[in-house]
Amino acid sequence: MGAVPKHKVSRHQRGNRRRHQRLQAPTLVICPACGAWMQAHRVCKACGSYKGRQVMRLKAE
Repeated sequence: MGAVPKHKVSRHQRGNRRRHQRLQAPTLVICPACGAWMQAHRVCKACGSYKGRQVMRLKAE
């Protein structure tokens, strides 16, 4: 047989338990090469650089 709660859990107590389950916004930083917003510790999608080096070639528009 499964576990059965002995007392009602209030909305406040339930919300406190679930407080850490919210969505987190990604950390955005400015690319030092082109100045576009990018996610931290990832390749810039605008210019293809990472840590000051060109690591990806992008299509010419």
